[in-house]
Amino acid sequence: MARNDPHIVGLDLGTTEVRAIIGEVVGEGRLEVVGIGRAESRGVRKGVVVNLEATTEAVRRAIEEAELMSGVQIDSAYVGIAGAQVKGHNSRGVIAVSRRNREIGRTDVDRVIEQARSIALPADREIIDVIPQEFTVDGQDGISNPMGFLGMRLEATVHLVSSPITARQNVVNSVNRAGILVLDTVLEHWASAEAVLTDDEKEFGTALVDIGGETTNVAIYHKGAVQHTTVLPIGGSHFTSDIAVGLRTPIPEAERIKRAHGCAIASLMDDRSRSTAVEVPSVGGRPPRMLSRQVLCEILQPRAEEIFSHVYDEIEKNGFDRKLSSGVVIVGGGALMDGTIEIAEHVLDLPARCGVPRGIGGLSGEIDSPTCATAAGLLLYGYRKQSGSGGIYTNAEMEESRMGRIRGMVRRLFK
Repeated sequence: MARNDPHIVGLDLGTTEVRAIIGEVVGEGRLEVVGIGRAESRGVRKGVVVNLEATTEAVRRAIEEAELMSGVQIDSAYVGIAGAQVKGHNSRGVIAVSRRNREIGRTDVDRVIEQARSIALPADREIIDVIPQEFTVDGQDGISNPMGFLGMRLEATVHLVSSPITARQNVVNSVNRAGILVLDTVLEHWASAEAVLTDDEKEFGTALVDIGGETTNVAIYHKGAVQHTTVLPIGGSHFTSDIAVGLRTPIPEAERIKRAHGCAIASLMDDRSRSTAVEVPSVGGRPPRMLSRQVLCEILQPRAEEIFSHVYDEIEKNGFDRKLSSGVVIVGGGALMDGTIEIAEHVLDLPARCGVPRGIGGLSGEIDSPTCATAAGLLLYGYRKQSGSGGIYTNAEMEESRMGRIRGMVRRLFK
């Protein structure tokens, strides 16, 4: 797509499914979904590309389906990045304002961001995103955008996201091999939050929990910004494995049973629901068996409690156990199972809701699901970046800013 093309693409490389969403900027800056594509993902494990060919083929199929629906030819996309090896850190930078009139400009903001991201990392890791939390001008904190303020000292607190260099490169490579240019890679936690959280939830404190196939992403928001991110090595596939082992049934049948009859908390079911018969295929050619839904729930509930116990540990460990006034928002495939919201409220002792993408028109009914939160958030990121209000410093933007400063220095030297 050309730079002035009104179409934007969000591409989510999930462990179980690759999703592509095409958006179009129409009217007075409105963003509408015009195409959606899905393909089974076989080359991604725990959010990391492990098979380039399989991932490339899944991307190609998802893109082709989205193109067919929209009638638009795609050649670039904004791509999500996550995985168990992605880590978040908070950092702080301080600079003296360089302008003579002491008015803070874009150059000053870039410099303080660069200062904040200058932390020691192992040689095999890189910073992929810098998410500003707040700025402080001459001791006055709580400033979200310092541009235009007058001051002598500018400070920035940021959330840095790092990952193995090869992990990001493999994501980019697999998408490029499908004929798609990666315009930017964006942290999936942040993308999902942008799609489903309200400004009030970000301000008063919310934990976003994205239960994916093999991992669970957790992002904690407070005072309008992300304060903590982590990836838990547990997800929806563990529910499936528990069913397969507990009921001695093949994995594909366990997945089907989970989606059709799964419930994460027994107290949610009435007597009739508990006694509902579930047909369970056996292995080795043995005849299928009939079991009650109560038995299935007894297998799933401990795993659901385990996931949210880990979420609670992250919240408490980082000092947010009394700061999440807006509760918990759950997205991802795991949010679709009956009882997930109730078990979250029980374990975390916080109000919980299921998050669905908002702020997008067009075929929005097609993405009105917690499973589409990341792809929709990537779409929104692309839209806001094109309009100049991205709210995040990605790898590409940091490199562009750095090269811009170098070019400026060279021009001044050779005047």
